[in-house]
Amino acid sequence: MPPTLASLVRHPGLKLSVLAGEDRLETPVRWAHVSELADPVPYMDGGELLLITAMQLKAEDPDEMSRYVRRLVGAGVVGLGFALGVKYDEVPPALAEAAKEEGLPLLGVPRRTPFIAISKAVSAAIAADQYRAVTAGFEAQRELTRAAIGAEGPAALLARLASHVDGWAALYDASGSVVAAAPDWAARRAARLVTDVERLRSRPGPASIVVGGGGGAGATGAEPADDTAVADRVELQSLGTGRRTRGVLAVGTGAPLGTAERYAVHSAVALLTLTTERSRALREAEQRLGAAVLRMLLAGEPDHARAVAGRLYGGLLDAPFRMLVAEVPSGGAAHQARMASSAADEAPAPAQAPAERPVDAATAGTGTSVSTGTGVGTGTGAGTGMGIGRSTGSGTGAVPGTGPGTVPGTGPGTVPGTGATMAAGAGAAVGEPEPADPLATLADTMEAAAARTGESVLVVPDGERLIVLAPDGGSAVEACAEHARAVESRRGTKARPRGRGAAAPHGDELVIGLSAPAGPIAAAAAYRQAEQALSVARRRGRMLVEHEQVAAGSVLPLLADDAVRAFADGMLRALYEHDATGRGDLVASLRAWLSRHGQWDAAAADLGVHRHTLRYRMRRVEEILGRSLDDPDVRMELWLALKATASCTST
Repeated sequence: MPPTLASLVRHPGLKLSVLAGEDRLETPVRWAHVSELADPVPYMDGGELLLITAMQLKAEDPDEMSRYVRRLVGAGVVGLGFALGVKYDEVPPALAEAAKEEGLPLLGVPRRTPFIAISKAVSAAIAADQYRAVTAGFEAQRELTRAAIGAEGPAALLARLASHVDGWAALYDASGSVVAAAPDWAARRAARLVTDVERLRSRPGPASIVVGGGGGAGATGAEPADDTAVADRVELQSLGTGRRTRGVLAVGTGAPLGTAERYAVHSAVALLTLTTERSRALREAEQRLGAAVLRMLLAGEPDHARAVAGRLYGGLLDAPFRMLVAEVPSGGAAHQARMASSAADEAPAPAQAPAERPVDAATAGTGTSVSTGTGVGTGTGAGTGMGIGRSTGSGTGAVPGTGPGTVPGTGPGTVPGTGATMAAGAGAAVGEPEPADPLATLADTMEAAAARTGESVLVVPDGERLIVLAPDGGSAVEACAEHARAVESRRGTKARPRGRGAAAPHGDELVIGLSAPAGPIAAAAAYRQAEQALSVARRRGRMLVEHEQVAAGSVLPLLADDAVRAFADGMLRALYEHDATGRGDLVASLRAWLSRHGQWDAAAADLGVHRHTLRYRMRRVEEILGRSLDDPDVRMELWLALKATASCTST
């Protein structure tokens, strides 16, 4: 605890007496300051015990003293120490009355107590409090480290952290799902923060968000009586060493964290970052191994692939799997975000201010404060990590990492703060989030789902594509489908046919093709199926298409391509030019004749002309085009050209 006015009054060597403000003696004192200025307010920072002799004050003037004390209270001065026996043997009544009216504690300082003795007492108490916080921080770090390397892993670490902060803690994986919480009831509270977690994940890491701050029941170790009443203060801290968030730690308390509690939280952040990140060398080795296994499967060598996969991917090849191919259309916002993310992910995280700035009172209640940055200090933990490639799990709460970087120190010397703090009302957007990398988000989602159920998935980045092998009917495939539905729901737009080079209008634009279930011996066929489904998804404006859906619907949307339209325009241009001169409607006649499968009477009836007129028009079509309508290939090409131009005209 920092020193208070009450602790100074109880100090046996100071002999201070209380002359006013007895009910406010528990106020913390940040410093003791001496000033004889008539207006010391410009030099005050708030929280000071101001010591005066009244040499320069009109201490007997009630109006002057009222203004003087009012300015001190407005500046945040917590107490006034008056030297007795220097200029005045007793405190002037005008000053004592002004202090009582404003509720400012007034302490009498005997002549034998020099001001420097009070300053030393305050300084010593502050130093002792800081030493206790550092000692508690080291002890918390040791306990959290033992918990992190134990059999229970992150679950045990969260339990220890909740105990240290006298609140609750929860861990979210890279997809934003709760994977562990302590105590058990905190899982329900953590589940209600998914929107805030998503907002934090959309920002470049490292970053933090403070939600709430009302204090009271529901933030301590006991389960709140009314689980719907949220009165705690929750800090959300991103996990990861690069700019991409690999997980999120939530810590709920009844009041802002003290120094010792903050040491514990940031030790937990560093330790959880170590557990969620894997070394760069390990990730690169797994990527090379996964790519080799995939190449062997596609080359028709399943036995060799199984031998190379070993225990790492072997289980995946023992049952039917699905092959997924995903890409971001070039030229769109999401493609540019992916390029920026790939470059930024390799860069070290920016340094952050060494201490948290307090949340302003205006942000209490339902307010939200957001900050970015990380601390870099003298802690003992260090490591680098990259982790996309393979995901296995047992539901213990371990979050697979996917990014490179350097883990900040874990010792109490590292006290990351919140940097610049911005406040906003509940639900307000604070700043503009950077566009996410859709391929990385998809990989995180599928790997996190697989880790929760113990599945093995093979994830291979392939240039501008992502190739995934996942168990058929497993949680990773289902997570992919749910992710696609959620993204398309956010877009809120109808399917838009587009070509390969069409610009992507949305930051989360992504197209995915999913093969039918296959085994290792049919991996090449599964890859072709996934590519075919990907092509259909791209042309139909869909995010996800399974191979079973390729034959569903009409073939006409597949013709929505600039090259096809150019071919159709060129094939029919002569007919359109003929009709433009008013010498007959050859295009409409050709369409009616083809739609009636060459039946003269039916087609002529549709057009309202004699069948001989229709026969003449079809001969003119053959003459103008120089092609015979008896050729079925010509009839097919003309029909598709008519449909393509009609589709272009309607859009």
